Amino acid sequence: MAASPVRGDGPVARCRLTEAPGAALVAALLFVASVVGCGVRSASLSPFRHVDERYDVEIRRDTFGVPNIYGKTDADAAFGLAYAHAEDDFVTIQETLLMSRALLASRKGRDAAPADYFVALLGARADVAARYETDLSPAVRAVVEAYAEGVNFYAATHPQEVDGGFAPATGQDIVTDFVATSPLFFGLDRELKNLYAEAPATVNASGSNAFAVAPSRSSDGYTRLLANSHQPWAGPVTWYEARLHSGEGWDVAGGFFPGSPFMLLGHNRYLGWASTVNRPDLVDIYRLEINPQNPDEYRLDGEWRTLEKSEIRIRVKLWGPFYWTVSREVLRSVHGPVVRRPHGTYAIRYAGIGDIRQVEQYYRLNKAQSLADFREAMRLQAIPATNFIYADAGGNIGFFYNARFPERRPGVDWRGYLPGDRSDLIWTSYVAFDRVPMVVNPLSGFVFNSNNTPFHASGAADNPSAADFAIEWGIEPFMNNRAWRALELLESQPRISRELLLADKFDLQYGEHAMVRDAVRTVLAADSGSDELLAQTQAVLRRWDFRTDRDNGPASLGVMLAAPLSRAQFFGDALPDPVTVVREAAAHLRKHFGRIDVPLGQVQRLVRGSVDLPLDGGPDVLRAIRGGRDASGRIVADDGDGLIILAEWDREGRVHSSSVHQFGSATSLPASPHYSDQSALFAAMQLKPVWFDEEDLAPHISARYRPGRGQGRIPVGVRSGDTVVEQVLRVCE
Repeated sequence: MAASPVRGDGPVARCRLTEAPGAALVAALLFVASVVGCGVRSASLSPFRHVDERYDVEIRRDTFGVPNIYGKTDADAAFGLAYAHAEDDFVTIQETLLMSRALLASRKGRDAAPADYFVALLGARADVAARYETDLSPAVRAVVEAYAEGVNFYAATHPQEVDGGFAPATGQDIVTDFVATSPLFFGLDRELKNLYAEAPATVNASGSNAFAVAPSRSSDGYTRLLANSHQPWAGPVTWYEARLHSGEGWDVAGGFFPGSPFMLLGHNRYLGWASTVNRPDLVDIYRLEINPQNPDEYRLDGEWRTLEKSEIRIRVKLWGPFYWTVSREVLRSVHGPVVRRPHGTYAIRYAGIGDIRQVEQYYRLNKAQSLADFREAMRLQAIPATNFIYADAGGNIGFFYNARFPERRPGVDWRGYLPGDRSDLIWTSYVAFDRVPMVVNPLSGFVFNSNNTPFHASGAADNPSAADFAIEWGIEPFMNNRAWRALELLESQPRISRELLLADKFDLQYGEHAMVRDAVRTVLAADSGSDELLAQTQAVLRRWDFRTDRDNGPASLGVMLAAPLSRAQFFGDALPDPVTVVREAAAHLRKHFGRIDVPLGQVQRLVRGSVDLPLDGGPDVLRAIRGGRDASGRIVADDGDGLIILAEWDREGRVHSSSVHQFGSATSLPASPHYSDQSALFAAMQLKPVWFDEEDLAPHISARYRPGRGQGRIPVGVRSGDTVVEQVLRVCE
C-alpha cells in the first residue's frame, strides 16, 4: 500500500492499493499496530469532533493579529478563545494538556518525565475527577468544557498538527492544569528538588512589576494600573493577549496562558489587576518514621499507618516511533504526597492541597464589577499565592498579599523538617483572606510590588507592619533593586502622569540599594596583581554609572555580573563570588567581541525569526531583561518584560488601555506577519492601542470569521464510530 501525504484541510493520506486485498489488510493491521504501539501520528484517525456548530462566536483579529472574541454566551467566548489561541500556538496548548494527563514525556522525551511524575505525585487528576461536579459551579464547568471543545475543533480541522498521543481535551484537563501549576508559583518544585539532592538540604522557601495610581496622585485625575508580569517568552506560562466579549457580561482584555480560558491579568470595563509572584512559606516537609519491619508503614501518634500506594507508568519518547515506559511508585500519607529518598522518607503538605477551585476564582475575578465583588472573589482563596495589585473605575486602588496561609501551631520551626509522627503538626485550616497584608486606598495614592515584601507596598505611612503578622506565616522581608527603585521614583513624584508612570516602569538604573553595587565594590577591592584581565575589568567597572542603556559600554559587563547575583537573591540561594563571575564575563566578552566594554545593545538582543534588535535593561532593573547566551556569545532575551498592559480609567470611569508583547500574537507561527510585528515597539519601550470597544475596533479589523459555523471543517470520509482498521481502509478506497 503506497501513501502520499496531503497537507491542508484534506485527509492526511489518500491511498492506492497495489497489493492483493489480503496483503492490504495485513498492511493496514501493521499500520494500526504501529499507531497503537509506537505513537505514530495519523490525522486520518482523528477522534476529535469534526464539526461543532453549537457555539455562536465570531473572532475578529485586529491589525496586530490580537483576537477579539465575540460570543453570545460565556461558553461561546471560551470556545472561540481556545480556537483562536490554538491557531497561534496549538503546539504549546497541546503540550500543556499532555502535561495535565502526565503524558508530556511521550512527546518531549526524558527531560519531561519529572513533570509527568509531579502531576501524578500531587494527585491532581484524581482530585479533579473526585470534585469536578461538586466543587465547581455549572457556569465554570460550561466554560472549561467549551474551551476544551474549541481545542478539539481546532485539532479536528488541523489534524496534521496533532500528536499521536493527544486525545480529545476535556474540561477536567483544563482544571487539572491549574491545579498542577499553582504550587509552582510558590516554590513547591524547588522543595522537591531539595529532597532529590544527594543529601537533605535546608528547606527554603522569575519576577514581576505592578503599579497602581489613584486619582489623588495622578496628574489628570485618572486611575492607572500597570501590569508587567515577567514570564518566560515561550512555553506553558508565556503570555498570550486576547479580548473576550460575551453577551453574559464577560468582557475582559489581558493576558492568558496556553490552556487557560480565563484572563490572568488585565482588565474589564470596571476594574483590573496585575499579579506578581510572592514567596511566603506555604510548603511543609515532614520526615516520616518508617516501620523497620514494613517499608510501607509510617508512625503517627504512636501507631503504624499504611501508605497509600499506586503506580504511574511514564511513557518516554526515545526517537522516531520508539518509546520507553518507566514505572514509578506514587505514595501518600495523611500529610500529603510522599517521596522515598536514600536519606529518608518525606511527606509534603502545601497550601491549597486538594483544592480544584482556581478556575472558579479566576472566573469570578474576570466578571467582578466592583471592589466588593473583587474582595468576595478573593475570599475563595483558591489561588494559593501571588500578589494582586488592583485598580477600578471608581478610583479605588489596592495591594493584596494573596497567600493561603496554613493555621500553624506557634513555637514550631516550620521552615525546618518537621516530625511526621505528630498529627498536631498536620494543619487543616487556613488564615482568612481579610487577615492577610493589604493596602487599600492609601493616602499616598499609589501601590506597587516588584516581588518584594508586603511591608513596602506604598508610602511609609500606609504600609502594613510586620509586627501585626505571625512569624509562622513565613512572609518574606525581601527587597530588591526593582522594589527600591519603584519606591524611590514613586515617592519622589508629587503628581504621576501617564508618561511618568511608563518612564518609571522602563527605568534602567541600578539604584543605591542594588546588590550589584556591592558586588562591584568587591571586585574593585580585589588585588589584581599580575591578572591583566581582572585589571582591565576593574577599569571598565570604575566607569560604569550603573545604568543599562543599550549604548552603555560598561553595562554589558555589569549586566553579566548582575544576572547570577539577582537570580540567587530571588531564590534565596548562596551568592556566587563576584570576582569569579566578572572574570568569566570579561573573558567571554573578549572572546566573542574582542573587547570587554562592548555597548550593551550589541550583546543583549531580541532575536525572533529575521528580527534582531538591541535591548536596554537587564536583570533586576525595572526594564527587566534576562536571557541565555547563543553560539555567537550574545545574550538572547528569553525572559523578563513580556506582555505589558496599561489600563486607565478617566474621570467619567471609562476604560482605556494599551499594551505590547515582546513578539506578537502568532506565538508559534514563523510564517505569520504577527510572529514578531510587536518586537520593534517592545524594543523601543513603546505600547500599542488596545481597541476594547466594538466601535473602536471596527476600523482596525484585519480578519473576522466564525469557527464551527462553516469554517475549518474537514472533509467527510472518516466516521468516528468505525474501528481503526475500517477507517484506514476507507481512506484507501
